[in-house]
Amino acid sequence: MEYHHLKEYGLTDYFIRQADCYDGLYLARVSEQHREMYQVISEQGELQASVSGKLAYQASGCEDFPAVGDWVMIDRDDDRSGRAVIHHILKRQSVFVRKAAGTANTLQIIAANIDQVFLCMSLNADFNLRRLERYLAIAWDSGSTPVVVLTKTDLCADLSQKLAEIATVCVGCDVITCSSLEDYGYEQVVSYLTKGKTIALLGSSGVGKSTLINRLMNSEILATHETRKDDKGRHTTTHRQLMLLPQGTIVIDTPGMRELHLSSADLSRSFDDIADLATGCKFPDCSHTAEPGCAVREAIAAGELPQERFENYLKLQKELDYEGLNFRQREQEKIKRMFGSKGEMKQLMQHVKNKRHYTNNRQ
Repeated sequence: MEYHHLKEYGLTDYFIRQADCYDGLYLARVSEQHREMYQVISEQGELQASVSGKLAYQASGCEDFPAVGDWVMIDRDDDRSGRAVIHHILKRQSVFVRKAAGTANTLQIIAANIDQVFLCMSLNADFNLRRLERYLAIAWDSGSTPVVVLTKTDLCADLSQKLAEIATVCVGCDVITCSSLEDYGYEQVVSYLTKGKTIALLGSSGVGKSTLINRLMNSEILATHETRKDDKGRHTTTHRQLMLLPQGTIVIDTPGMRELHLSSADLSRSFDDIADLATGCKFPDCSHTAEPGCAVREAIAAGELPQERFENYLKLQKELDYEGLNFRQREQEKIKRMFGSKGEMKQLMQHVKNKRHYTNNRQ
C-alpha cells in the first residue's frame, strides 16, 4: 500500500513494516488526545477514534494507551461508518514520559515518536537551571535529541550571563535564543525544521510555546495570553496536539507543566561532566560525599563544578532510586543511605544508648 499522505506526517519504513503484520486494519497517527477520545490522521484524512475494549482491558497503565505522536492500527480509514476503533499501538521509537502528579505510581506519556525535543524556557522569572537539568535528563532518556530554546530575550538584561550559566548544564546540547516582541532569533529555530521530522515543544506555562508555533505556522492557529504581572505563566494549550508546519515538519504542542516528576532519566548524559570527574575518584564506588580522593569533591572545592549542580544531581539520583518503591522499601532505602544497613543502624543506636548510659552514670 502507498502512503503518500501519511509520509507527510512522519511515516517511515520502521512503522510500515509493523503495519504490514496486521491484515484488515489501517495505519494512522494520533494527532490529539481528549481523555478517552482521540483524533487520528489516516491516509484518507482526519477522524475520531477510541480504543478497543481488548486494548483497554490488557493495559496495565496509562503508558499502554495511545498518546499524541503514536502510530496505531484502526478498523477504518474514514468516518463514513462512524468513529474508528484503535486496536493496536505500534512499537515506539522514542517517548517522553514523566511520573504523573499525585501519590499514585503511574506514568504519563507526553509525546511519542519524536525526533527532537524543544525545551522552552523564558529568560524572565521562569529561568531555572535546576528545572532545566531535570528536563534534559528526561529528554536524553526519551530517545530524542534535546534543543534548549530560550524565549523572551527582550525581558533579559543580562543575556550574556544567562547564556554562560546555561552552558554549564547544556553539555552537548544546542541552545537557541529568540524573542517574539523584537522579532529575533526565529531563523535559528527554522534551521532545525526538517521535512518529515517530528518535534515536541515542552516547558512551563507562559514561556511562549504557542507563540513560537504560531510564528512557524505563519498563522494565529493557537490562542496566546500575556504573561501575568508576577511573570508566572498562564495555561493556553489545554491538550496535546500534533500539527504540520509549512516547512513539512511535524510539531507537537503540549500544555505547560508545573511539575516534572522523574520516572526514568539519563543522568550520565545530562550530567556527563560529573560522570567524567567520577572516573578520577580513588574508589570506583565513590558516593562523592566523604571518601578520600574524590575527584568530584575536589572539583567543587576548586570552583570547577557548581555545588548547586552537584546537589541537584544527587537529588535526581535519589528520586530515581526511590521510583517505584513502596513505603517500606523507601524507608529501607533511607536507612541504607544513612547507615549502610539496618544492622549498622541498630549498632549505632546501641552505641549512642550505651554512651548516654555511661555519661549519666558518671554524673
